[in-house]
Amino acid sequence: MKKEIPELIKDVVSSMMELVLDKVLYKDPFLFEKWKADKPLYAALVPKEIFKGSHFERRFVTPFGRVWEKLAQIVANNFLGNASLDYSINGTVPEERLKRISEVLNKLEHKGTDKKRTKPDWDNELQYILDGKGELIPTTVICNVFAEDIANKKRYVFEIKTPLPNSDITKVSKEKIFKLYSMNPCLVNGAFFALPYNPYSKRENYNWTFPARWFNMKEDKVVLIGDELWNFIGGENTYQLFISEINKLGKNYRERIYREFLGIEPPKSDSEIII
Repeated sequence: MKKEIPELIKDVVSSMMELVLDKVLYKDPFLFEKWKADKPLYAALVPKEIFKGSHFERRFVTPFGRVWEKLAQIVANNFLGNASLDYSINGTVPEERLKRISEVLNKLEHKGTDKKRTKPDWDNELQYILDGKGELIPTTVICNVFAEDIANKKRYVFEIKTPLPNSDITKVSKEKIFKLYSMNPCLVNGAFFALPYNPYSKRENYNWTFPARWFNMKEDKVVLIGDELWNFIGGENTYQLFISEINKLGKNYRERIYREFLGIEPPKSDSEIII
């Protein structure tokens, strides 16, 4: 099944890039005269290409967030057996556990009497929450990516976010993961906060401060970054396969963006760029 993944990756990424190009070239182009009229000081001081690039970036980054989820679904479908996006898991959580989830998140977000925030510690936090009892409360969690390992009869959830997520998004994901592990009975075999790649190269170097308020990004086992995510849902070397396919697509789209959007010829050095 793995031999099908490269073509599926190509289809998803190409479709997204074509939509972005259609938007920036035709539906929502960068109009220099309008921009100059709106921001004459900027126009007087900064080359228009700088802001034209920003115009493209804003229309590229947002749709790419959804692409990561679709790629995870493709890989999990082929390797594990089944995957869905925005999948609802309905269960019950003891009332005291829900209260403890709010308590833990509150301590991570706000400073205590010592004027310090509690540092994240997944194992101890989860154990404290699971010690809670009480009446079972119906609870629904909408999962970013839900995957089933058909052969081994296991179910996994992945909250896949951008490599540099903000604090609010991370908090929501942690709350959802807590609730999944707190369900009685527990309906998943694992739930993870996952980033599609690591802009800091190595796990021990990850240093983006916003998610670090909620997770120990370097040590928490509930966090998957880069190859940890892709190899989990697709088997060994899946991350390298993914990178290889992106590189194959990259040269063509970079050249098109230079010529069709920026209106200049691609520099010779650009043909050597790989990730």
